[in-house]
Amino acid sequence: MSPGLRYVRERAGDGAGRPILDADNGEELMHVETQVGIALGDNAPQSPGTLYITNKRLVWLNDVDRENGYAVDFLSIALHAISRDPAAYPFPCIYAQIETETIDDEEEELAISDVECNGSTDLSRISEMRLVPSDPSQLDILFEIFCDCAELNPDPNEEQDEEDSWVFGDELGGDGFEGENPHWNSSEQLENTIGYSNGVRDHDLAHTILELQIDDRRFEDADEMESGAHHEHE
Repeated sequence: MSPGLRYVRERAGDGAGRPILDADNGEELMHVETQVGIALGDNAPQSPGTLYITNKRLVWLNDVDRENGYAVDFLSIALHAISRDPAAYPFPCIYAQIETETIDDEEEELAISDVECNGSTDLSRISEMRLVPSDPSQLDILFEIFCDCAELNPDPNEEQDEEDSWVFGDELGGDGFEGENPHWNSSEQLENTIGYSNGVRDHDLAHTILELQIDDRRFEDADEMESGAHHEHE
């Protein structure tokens, strides 16, 4: 299945309907939130609909137009966060970055503008989505559910990527963490770059890596003290 947003044209049931779950592959409904607007890119939220969160994906369905709905797999959500800063967006919302095909900024602006002009767009080019509940107090609950579902859908390539990313010794300039690579100059930078998965921070991993760094420096200090004492005896 291709990454990114997809249209949902079919529903189960009468009235506004509900999403059709892929029960054969273990898809189960986790949460339903009514009166949620959705905004693609920088556009204003569309008329409120119902948000369905399953253990595989999230589905937003317009409450009036049965042809208007969207879905995205959690594997395609690269980052999610709560946004309450009116300088960033005028309404409190769940902000999500969505993995898409690689495009330039001009192509993305054209894709977003199609929503206003034609009422439809190439969703594979939409890289940002905002979910705007009518009740902002539900943001924390929605965020926690997003985190839980992200953990249920780990990136299958993540483990291999982590193995490929480890480098040691001379590869970092000879001093491990303080080589020529400027991104490894401080504990703060290390903490900010390690410990995130699908937008969720892994505090234990970040803490473990920092402890290893501190222990390495302690060993270096001990070696220097031993070397100094050896020279004094000579």
